[in-house]
Amino acid sequence: MNKIKIGIVEDEVIIADHMADILLKLGYDVPEPAGTYAEALQMLEDEMPDLILIDIQLKGKKDGIDLAQKIRDEYHTPFIFVTANSDTITVERAKKVNPASYLLKPFTRDDLYTAIEICIHNSSASKSQNGEALIHNYIVNNALFIKEGPQFFKVKFSDILYLESEHVYVNVHTLNKTFLVRSSLQDYLQHFSDKTFFRIHRSYAVNTEHIQSVHAEYVSINDLMLPVGKSFRDLLFKRFNLG
Repeated sequence: MNKIKIGIVEDEVIIADHMADILLKLGYDVPEPAGTYAEALQMLEDEMPDLILIDIQLKGKKDGIDLAQKIRDEYHTPFIFVTANSDTITVERAKKVNPASYLLKPFTRDDLYTAIEICIHNSSASKSQNGEALIHNYIVNNALFIKEGPQFFKVKFSDILYLESEHVYVNVHTLNKTFLVRSSLQDYLQHFSDKTFFRIHRSYAVNTEHIQSVHAEYVSINDLMLPVGKSFRDLLFKRFNLG
């Protein structure tokens, strides 16, 4: 079983290293901490953490609340604010992006552990309630039943060309039709074999059985050129043993 991966966004190196050390000792997987808004977005694309700890005060024009809004809108990854700011204005801004928790510095190891575990539990429970985790009920014999209006359409995995993220939806592109499903791409991919469906970009995952050609910048499927993200390129070439 894979460890839970937790990203850290903190511009104070000593604090970031201290948090990483605590998390590692607690048994979590921890990628290199990010110190700015831009570094945080890069970390999200490269590492795809399960949860993110965000300091509100970051160097640069955009702070942790701006980052949290971006994460909520495009990445759908749960996050916790870890900050020394408890003034009314900051708290009111923070509330608008609905953090899973708001942890004030200084905090203890137990405080951090409790906030993380509650966040993970609530996130999993939420997915079950809104239906995303129940998709297994509609998978039968290598086929997926996708609801569209009052009907369920049977879609064979082999007929799916690629998956495309669109905000809080996923476009399921098949040989004959495109379906729109409410889910994040990361969540939707959990229900397919990683031997067949491979993520090539933050917004795209392809059915490897339909790949016509592979390029450093794109993958060709059904005469369409789908972009390859920089952070996925090495894994893609390794997947196909390409030099």
